Amino acid sequence: MSTPVVVVDYDPAWPHVFERLRALVWPAVRDVALRIEHVGSTAVPELAAKPIIDISVVVATDAEVPLAIERLARLGYVHLGNLDIEGREAFDAPEGLPAHNLYVCPEGSLGLVNQLAVRDYLRRDRDTARAYGELKKQLADRFPDDIESYVYGKTDLVLDILRKTGLSPDRLAAIERVNRRP
Repeated sequence: MSTPVVVVDYDPAWPHVFERLRALVWPAVRDVALRIEHVGSTAVPELAAKPIIDISVVVATDAEVPLAIERLARLGYVHLGNLDIEGREAFDAPEGLPAHNLYVCPEGSLGLVNQLAVRDYLRRDRDTARAYGELKKQLADRFPDDIESYVYGKTDLVLDILRKTGLSPDRLAAIERVNRRP
């Protein structure tokens, strides 16, 4: 059974939840990771979002990914693979923690560049952030049990943002392929 798609108004507690989760994860990966980033809509002040914190553990290269996976497993994270997103390894979180998605991404990978570009653009452009939040609320109302249609409905706006950030055409095409899966 799929999880319902729920979008809520911004919660000022989200950055604190991220910091709590970062404090849990960082000691396990600090010798293999460059940093841990709060990404996704919960990282953008005043943006409506699904109340799930997105976190990316950033490593220097692909070579550090297996060690990061091993270290996160010691904390109870279960590696799910890349879920068809190049340069982004996903994990199921251990029970008892706030709702979050955890990823490991090599620096410069498509999975990370996409997350940071959208986050940073929305932090700078409040009008686009408001429009994106409204779109997400409408899509969640329209597709409460269909995450694929919800993601598909956001794709044009996300691609527009990424075009404005200067993402290359081949990277834009790769993102579109994943977001418009049949």
